[in-house]
This record gives sequence, structure tokens and C-alpha cells, in this order.
Amino acid sequence: MPSEVIHVTDLNFDDVIHSNPIVLIDFWAEWCMPCRMLAPVIEEIAREYAGKVLVGKINVDENPITASKFQIYSIPTLIIFKNGVEVDRIIGLVPKSRIEAYINKYVK
Repeated sequence: MPSEVIHVTDLNFDDVIHSNPIVLIDFWAEWCMPCRMLAPVIEEIAREYAGKVLVGKINVDENPITASKFQIYSIPTLIIFKNGVEVDRIIGLVPKSRIEAYINKYVK
């Protein structure tokens, strides 16, 4: 798994969540200030959990199919997938420690 955040789209979303055991996806938009504030935290998590968690970002404006499928009504929304299935969801700008607490439930 890479140590940087990967770009996820409607086209590769299913492949990404099904080809990695644990995936954190950040649903965001360019105009969203809380999303932009969260971006450095997401990048840190990608580096710190490299090899354990794949971290991706999907722009909801550019990828409306996936955003609709997962009923993303507020951003930022972080969804954790385990073996391709949603297991947790975090909505809003939250501290890094809270995100890590969610991730650590699934990382061994």
C-alpha cells in the first residue's frame, strides 16, 4: 500500500475498496474549507499507516455516482472499508486522534 493519498474516482472506486483489506476514503470538494483543513491530516495518516491502510480521496463534485451511492450529504465524510464493506463513517472536521481511534479498531 502506498504511503501517499491516492486519487479515487467513480471508475476505480470499487477496485480500490475491494483490492485492499482496510481502506479510508475521504469524500471532499475543492470549495469545502473544512475539507481543505483536514487534507494535511489525511496525508499524515496515509504516511503513518502505510502498509496497513490504503488512504484515498474522492472529489464529490467530480464523482457524483459514488457520492450518491454512499449518501454523502455532508463533507468532509470519511468512510472506513474493511474487505470492501463499510464499517465506520466519520462526518465533519474532527481531530486526527479521533480518526486514528476509528482506524485502530480495524488495524492489527
